Amino acid sequence: MKNYIRSALFVGLATLAVVNAQADTISIPGLFNTGTGITVDKATDFNYKLTDGEGNSIYGGYGEAAVGSGWPISPWLADNNTSHWLTPTDNRAQSYDSSHNGSYLWTLEFDLSGFNASTASFAGRFSADNNATAYFNGEIIGSAAGFSQWYNFAAASHLFVAGINTLEFLVTNVKGSSGNPTGLRVEFTNSQVAAVPVPGAVWMFLSGLFGMLALKRKPAAF
Repeated sequence: MKNYIRSALFVGLATLAVVNAQADTISIPGLFNTGTGITVDKATDFNYKLTDGEGNSIYGGYGEAAVGSGWPISPWLADNNTSHWLTPTDNRAQSYDSSHNGSYLWTLEFDLSGFNASTASFAGRFSADNNATAYFNGEIIGSAAGFSQWYNFAAASHLFVAGINTLEFLVTNVKGSSGNPTGLRVEFTNSQVAAVPVPGAVWMFLSGLFGMLALKRKPAAF
């Protein structure tokens, strides 16, 4: 019996250690800068889905990373190793929208199952050709008015939901006489979330273990 209690106590302490670790916040899984992990020009970024303003898949449903300095990277923000511009096709300089303004919806989804959504938050910056609005779960969280500088976006805890969360960047490309290039650039500057609290049943189990230990160590009455 004594060995059993000691083993149970060890398990309880180990569980408490896990609980304490889970109380710490971590960076939100599934948040990716545009072009994350891509080192070769014109490679597809499968993290951001690409649709038109009505939600229809366009240009294969994903964008291509523009790695390097080819036109129109200048005057666009210069490329770096943290993020890359995404363009609808592998021709970063391709022109679009010669007859009317075009809409390009870039969508990033991430899953908070197993995490406490009320502890989540993130912040970042983005740029777009020609301009863009950032939405998180349907709420506007930022706007960008050009492609030569960064614009901030952020989401506080009340906007997050358990399960799938959706971050969208709706880019408007202004028509040109012979078309006009378009692109999106996104970088996250910080994020955090905590794991879901351990269920009450676990705490009851641990309380029972410690109660058994206390009874075992109680001096016998004479």
